[in-house]
Formats: sequence, C-alpha cells, structure tokens
Amino acid sequence: MKIAVGCDHGGFELKNAIKAHLEERGFEVSDFGIYENRPVDYPEIALKTANSVASGENDLGILVCGTGIGMSMAANKVNGIRAAACSDHYSAKYTRLHNNANILCLGGRVIGAGTALELADIFVDTEFEGGRHRKRIDLISEIEESQKK
Repeated sequence: MKIAVGCDHGGFELKNAIKAHLEERGFEVSDFGIYENRPVDYPEIALKTANSVASGENDLGILVCGTGIGMSMAANKVNGIRAAACSDHYSAKYTRLHNNANILCLGGRVIGAGTALELADIFVDTEFEGGRHRKRIDLISEIEESQKK
C-alpha cells in the first residue's frame, strides 16, 4: 500500500513521526511536505496530497495541520476525495469501514504522537465494509458529479 502524507507548520513534527512509523511498518510513503518547520498555506499541501490519492498514485493519505479541520476542508474540494478529521479511535475506524474515507486528517495541536500513530494504524488497517454503505458512498459521488461545472 502506498500512503501520501503532508502537513503545515501545525503538524510538522506529527507528520514526520507518522511517516517514520508507516515506513517502519513497511508502507511506501510519499511525502508532500513540508520539509522544514516554517509557516505555509495548508491548502497547497492538501491539494498536492489529495491529487495523489485521487489519481491513484497513492492508495490513502494522511494530512496534519493544527486541528485537522482545515486540511480536511481543503482536501475535500478535490473530486474523489473523502477526507475526515479524526481525533478518536472509533471515528478513525468507522470513517474507513462505513464512509470509505481515503484521507485521514489529524490535528498536531489536538492529539499527541501516541494517539496519532494509533489512529494512523487503525485508518490504514481498516477496509471499507461495502454492502449497504456502498449505496451511500455512491450518493456522495453523485453529489460530487452534479457540482462539476
């Protein structure tokens, strides 16, 4: 599995910890920045990371900013992306299991590294359940398609 990661200055340290953890687990990780802790506009990183997931270059993505919310808002503007800001185990599991989320967004100022690594593991290890949830994901995709200009 190939996983894209990206962050702004609010998630720099956490992104690096997640990247190292995923690589230790044997995943191929594409790092879309940032590479030094300096202020940056998070939508630019979210766009690069989300495009890599939407195109199939990466299977899943993990974005980190101060709260995870800004990154999720920006990533969700990319067609085919279902990004979810999570800070607990249940949400990280069910956003994959029922919502087929393809990007996990975390808050570097909200959760600690231990929790972030656990959430990343849950996210990448959980597969979409399908079944009755497939119809709902298809409905989301229909909304997305109807909004294209």
